[in-house]
Amino acid sequence: MMAAQRLSTSWRLAGLLDGIVEVPDALDVPVTGLGADSRTLEPGQIFIARRGATTDGVRYIDDAVAAGAAALLREGEASCRKRADGVVEVQVPDVVACTGKLADRFFDHPSRDLQVVGITGTNGKTSSAHFIAQALSAENAGSCGVLGTLGVGVHGALRPSRLTTPDAIGVHGQLAQLRGLGVRTAVMEVSSHALDQGRVECVEFDGAVFTNLTRDHLDYHGDMQAYGDAKRKLFDAPALRYAVINADDAYGVELLAARRADVQTLAYGLDTHDEAPPPAGDVPWIRARISSPGDSAIALSLRGSFGEGRLVSGLVGRFNGYNLLASLGVLLCMGWTLSSALKQLARVQAPAGRMQRFGGDAGQPLVVVDYSHTPDSLARALESLRGQCSGKLWCVFGAGGDRDRGKRPMMGAAAAAHADAIVLTDDNPRGEEGERIIDDIRAGIPEGSRVLTERDRGAALALALAGAMPTDVVLVAGKGHENYQEIHGRRFPFSDAAAVRAALQARRA
Repeated sequence: MMAAQRLSTSWRLAGLLDGIVEVPDALDVPVTGLGADSRTLEPGQIFIARRGATTDGVRYIDDAVAAGAAALLREGEASCRKRADGVVEVQVPDVVACTGKLADRFFDHPSRDLQVVGITGTNGKTSSAHFIAQALSAENAGSCGVLGTLGVGVHGALRPSRLTTPDAIGVHGQLAQLRGLGVRTAVMEVSSHALDQGRVECVEFDGAVFTNLTRDHLDYHGDMQAYGDAKRKLFDAPALRYAVINADDAYGVELLAARRADVQTLAYGLDTHDEAPPPAGDVPWIRARISSPGDSAIALSLRGSFGEGRLVSGLVGRFNGYNLLASLGVLLCMGWTLSSALKQLARVQAPAGRMQRFGGDAGQPLVVVDYSHTPDSLARALESLRGQCSGKLWCVFGAGGDRDRGKRPMMGAAAAAHADAIVLTDDNPRGEEGERIIDDIRAGIPEGSRVLTERDRGAALALALAGAMPTDVVLVAGKGHENYQEIHGRRFPFSDAAAVRAALQARRA
């Protein structure tokens, strides 16, 4: 959970709840902050007792009172009363919606003072967010903030964050911090969990981006329709001015068909040949043909409603072609010219743990660390590396515990279809036994495939690199930027990048 958030100034309870619940004068206590975790609550703050996936905040009310809560907020018929212990208790019909309103109000509506761009989709959120931030920051240093998987802060100076999208208190608090730093634009990764759980309630999004929808998180959503419906909520944001949508994705086509008349919509996609048609209707569009001028670059030949152009990038992979087009769409909707946007996007670099390259010279195999942890993203990463591989293509990966089991055999099948050699290992087992996770992955791998198993992730990387020839390519997938491994409720220090560097050094010895 996010820690309790506060500002240097105080509110009174009646002001925060104005229009939500009537607070009698006798119960109008001062409030210094908001919190949903009794362990980090500070005296004078409101404790928000919300129901989670595994527990109910009501169970921790006594702990919050002991911590000095000024007031308690819980679900029930709208009311405000003083408890026997003297603490004010407020009940509202919808705690989730109320939390967003309170956080937005407490932090003085930070999203109103920023241009907020939300990016949702199964894959590509992090890369697209950082490409946009790099382009905006190149034009005006310190002008763009980022909230997402790699952390929160001004681009180039991020603080780690445990969740892709924190709770509503954290979101509004972080936006307020960015506003205080003089940031003008905030680019936010918006997960399906965040949209479903109301974590971005009352954030006034200016722009929304949809990247794609492929299998993930069905342990939470149940089916793909519910997963897609959660993503769709971003495009219902009341203040939305523009939407950038992948027209090559089946769910993106649905979003385009349901587009709002009051929202500027831009469609993007990649051509497989010159005659690929633009989207139907009057939607502005950009499309590109993608080619690889070298082993470590891609080129996009663009056409569409904004003219024609060419972009040569040091990034690799068809998926990065899509990420660049999504980023381009945002810049165009912001009013950039096509030439200016292409100039800046040609310079962007992959964020940490996204197709991050090591070795590849001095007799060493090329090793690529990537966050790909879904069947689709794993297949795309391997496909992009096949063209750079004159020898064998290796894949070292596992799957997260306590998450969607159904995708595990699909990941195994994807690896078997695209890699020559597979090393199965632990990812973040969490509360599951790693052996069971690996068995689930193996169920999708055909008999006769070259598969090695080494539960110790560091040893698995060393095993693959010891066996790889200089002409081989090794993809290390699943954890990307993460600097820990989560096992039975504990996070142990571990970095794929550091382990790869050590294994490459061992080859030189």
